[in-house]
Amino acid sequence: MPGFQSPASSVERYRVRGGGSLTTPVFEGDRLTFVDKEGLQPCEISFLDSQGRFAGQPLGVAFNAPGDGLKAILVSQDVSARRLRSALERRNADLSNLMALRVFGGGSRPGESVDLTVASAGLLIAAAPGAAMSPDEQEAATEIEIRIVRANKVRDYAAYLPEPLADPLQDIRIDAATAKAYFVRAGEFIQVIDVFGRQCTDFQAFSARKLDKGLDLALDATVTRTLLGRSYPIPGLPSKAFDRDFEPLVEVVQDTVGRHDAFATACNSRYYDDMGYPGHVNCTDNFNEALASYGVAPRKGWEALNYFYNTRVDDHNQLYLDEPWSRPGDYVLMRALTDLVCVSSSCPDDIDAANGWTPTDIHIRTFSAQEKFSRAMAYRMTPDAPAELTRETAFHDKLSAMTRDMTEYRGFWLPNRFTATGPIEEYWACREAAALIDLSPLRKFEVTGPDSEALLQYCLTRDIRKLTTGQVVYSAMCFEHGGMIDDGTLFRLGDHNFRWIGGDDYSGIWLREIAEKKGFKAWVRSSTDQLHNIAVQGPKSRDILKDIFWTGPRQPEIADLEWFRFTVARIGHFEGPPVVVSRTGYTGELGYEIFCHPKDAAAVFDAVWAAGEPYGLKPMGLQALDMVRIEAGLIFAHYDFDDQTDPFEAGIGFTVPLKSKQDDFIGRDALIRRKENPRMRMVGLDIASNEAVGHGDPLYIGRAQIGVVTSATASPILGKVIAMARVDVTHATVGTELEIGKLDGLQKRIPAVITTLSHYDPEKKRPRA
Repeated sequence: MPGFQSPASSVERYRVRGGGSLTTPVFEGDRLTFVDKEGLQPCEISFLDSQGRFAGQPLGVAFNAPGDGLKAILVSQDVSARRLRSALERRNADLSNLMALRVFGGGSRPGESVDLTVASAGLLIAAAPGAAMSPDEQEAATEIEIRIVRANKVRDYAAYLPEPLADPLQDIRIDAATAKAYFVRAGEFIQVIDVFGRQCTDFQAFSARKLDKGLDLALDATVTRTLLGRSYPIPGLPSKAFDRDFEPLVEVVQDTVGRHDAFATACNSRYYDDMGYPGHVNCTDNFNEALASYGVAPRKGWEALNYFYNTRVDDHNQLYLDEPWSRPGDYVLMRALTDLVCVSSSCPDDIDAANGWTPTDIHIRTFSAQEKFSRAMAYRMTPDAPAELTRETAFHDKLSAMTRDMTEYRGFWLPNRFTATGPIEEYWACREAAALIDLSPLRKFEVTGPDSEALLQYCLTRDIRKLTTGQVVYSAMCFEHGGMIDDGTLFRLGDHNFRWIGGDDYSGIWLREIAEKKGFKAWVRSSTDQLHNIAVQGPKSRDILKDIFWTGPRQPEIADLEWFRFTVARIGHFEGPPVVVSRTGYTGELGYEIFCHPKDAAAVFDAVWAAGEPYGLKPMGLQALDMVRIEAGLIFAHYDFDDQTDPFEAGIGFTVPLKSKQDDFIGRDALIRRKENPRMRMVGLDIASNEAVGHGDPLYIGRAQIGVVTSATASPILGKVIAMARVDVTHATVGTELEIGKLDGLQKRIPAVITTLSHYDPEKKRPRA
């Protein structure tokens, strides 16, 4: 049912991040379920009654812990701590009396749950506490899920309105099918909240200074698209929206949906008239009425920033719409760049799917210019996951001092390029000296337990039984039909201790599902938040790193570390910050990756940077990283492979040792069949043109399309445009000439010839050096 977080209309689902907390109002009769999603994670549950007292009776329990985990989170810099402190302060809570119910931990299994029922209304407080994890340990703080079955299924506005991000200056409720205007000063923040989910709202703003002069120059979607080079402003560099004078009026700071539109006007009387509903209330008339007192002339159709609308122009140039993607509590947060008169609506459309067929309310909050909000957009690593806002890696403070050009990658901000260098200089630093890259968004999972080896042997294509402690192996992970879930590296830390590092959260979910299905006694716990990492790549990387780490007598020194091995070390001396250093990378060069806890990131960075400066170490952004990895023939998820691509088609058939690995593994039978009857093959392309080629460009021989470009770049070292491509095996022989189709594929063709997948150092002599 539209407007709810799950298929069951009375169930709400919340996520408590490992090391974080959550607060939400609960009411008499609500049934609560707390789930240890990954196992071994303690959970602290507390309850604040209507009098501001901590009490267990409303939950039917006696508190059994002093709430030390909650207290530690309250004084931390965790994002959730700010909301928790604010919620407790507004209710005059006495923190000296904080107590909690502690559940799970110890030997709790993945999916273990506790059920409670609420006897009286109050504020539920939950935490997933955990200490900082050393890189050579595996005690990661992981997720707790909370499910709430509401006793009262009526959608109550107050219950659904989320806790404020800070103390509001204005709290404005916009009833369904109405609009309101309001004044915002320069620097203040405007939060537009979809209270119940799947409800569209139009936002428009005017410079108050210009209105005083009789100029009602509204935000203009066409100007904004032209200046940004994209259809809609989002957090980051393309964040501003402009009026018809090309003046920026607002910038988008946070967006928990990320799917809106600005292609059409706000709904108007003509739309409903033509649909056969004359006289239907509409946003344009509501805008005209709300803005009249500010001297704004009425219009027959207002354009606007159309928040939470789900309309797009398709490949056939047709405008289509569907239900919005927004869920209860989703919002957009903007910052006013000058004094503004703003107007917001709750769209009255109830004749199509635009509002999920049921118009509801919109809420506006404004906040002081003194508040601090990080730039963030929402991402969902799996379709059913709660939205999470973009975060900063532990190395962000160091790297953001060198560039403002950040891009969102897997829920984190990463540098795209650096101000003093640029992608070409960064590229050459990696090829000739050394480059430092932030790769913290890689997903890490601690796989432990007596059946951990058996689980990984069954789920990965490589023969894990041959892996020794201190060794790393690159592997694919496949579905039963042979399509890839993810690729990544597996570290063996001990007899029953492994660390899987990949790109997708779902690989951890998949491992847990298989462990439960097969009855393996193994735990798979997310440690991404406990391990951030930088890579130092290039021919001088060994010289840079060999003298800055202390290693114990049982661990190899950096200078002696072989390819695809790792060592446990410390920065500088015996008591320095702990790290794990692996001789791995994603550039095709000699290189290393350094893993540390976020609290030690500054010390790690400073040590590496100081040692690297005499050798010409440069920072490297994602643009340059893409160039070196394509030259080396290294694949990238959702570009070079997906769940329809098997490892052979992705060019990593060496990760599937069908002859030497005798044990069964997921997808084995399908992969045997696919290898015997191949359809596509991953190849390299040399392109006889300097014109841009990109992902998705079709490949032709004559009139027949025989493949597709998956990744492409202009190679500085080779002096030509190159690509990775998937082509039909009939035409996959090195030396085959073909053409890349542009425009409609026929009007323009670019000649190319098939070559080896790795254009640069195909025998991998440089990373092995």
